[in-house]
Amino acid sequence: MRIVSLLPSATEMLCALGLEDQLVGVTHGCDYPPRVARLPRVTSTGIPRDATSGEIDRLVRERHAAGRPLYDLDAALLTRLLPDLLVTQGLCDVCAVPDKTARDVACGLPGRPAVVSLAPRSLADVFANILELGYLTGRQAEALRLVRDLRARVDAVRERTEPLPERPRVSLIEWLEPLYACGHWTPELVTLAGGREGHGRPGAASRVLEWQEVESWRPEVMVLACCGMDMAETGRQFRLVADRPGFADLPCVSRGRVHAVDGDAYFSRPGPRLVDSLEILAHLLNPGLFPCSPAPTLRLAGAASRGPVPA
Repeated sequence: MRIVSLLPSATEMLCALGLEDQLVGVTHGCDYPPRVARLPRVTSTGIPRDATSGEIDRLVRERHAAGRPLYDLDAALLTRLLPDLLVTQGLCDVCAVPDKTARDVACGLPGRPAVVSLAPRSLADVFANILELGYLTGRQAEALRLVRDLRARVDAVRERTEPLPERPRVSLIEWLEPLYACGHWTPELVTLAGGREGHGRPGAASRVLEWQEVESWRPEVMVLACCGMDMAETGRQFRLVADRPGFADLPCVSRGRVHAVDGDAYFSRPGPRLVDSLEILAHLLNPGLFPCSPAPTLRLAGAASRGPVPA
């Protein structure tokens, strides 16, 4: 089978199922596992990677208003790659090539490749997507084994956090300008990790978050997990939050519990590493129970003037 993945999370799923040698094309955003860097890139975007949160938000809105796509799909390259299967998504037009665009292009490709569209809103949906890809590609046994192992890791966290008598108030923020509350699977991750998310709702889309909501919630832990941004870039844009009125008075600041994480690699990518995201959160929210994190984090505040320091 010749497979083209049109979203990074699907690329990770396919590789985890042992299908890396059947991948013939990926997107410009596919970077894990690192070996996929050798594959042809079938998408591109005009949104600069080094733009600030506010600049990206403005460019996205301008393109939507003008009816211009955020991503360009190279139909000529896809024709040469002769895929049997396209894996796309129907969850977010901002995050990846929309489902309709992929299906329209597929109709004009030789052999009319099959198209599967993923639209997870919860951990259970992500696991179901893995099983679906396993079925479509003849890797059912590998998919069952992968999902079993991922569920065992989730259960290991849940078993430690369920008995907790106290859970910290958490603000997990997905975008900085404007502020966005977390959505879809992320509020579920916060609950599993032993916290109380104050703004997002499980399964619901992320939404614009008014700063007054954060001030009223008085989070004891703040986590910046920005969609499409790595940890270092999030740290560089930290002042967009720290300069807001009343920030220094929040409990999370006085307790030194404001953190940046790699939202691009983990939290905003609904693939196998969402379970790593859960384990990262468990460490940040309850370090006594979870002394180690599977990935680096960045502590952004104790005294706001000190700037970011490694966690």
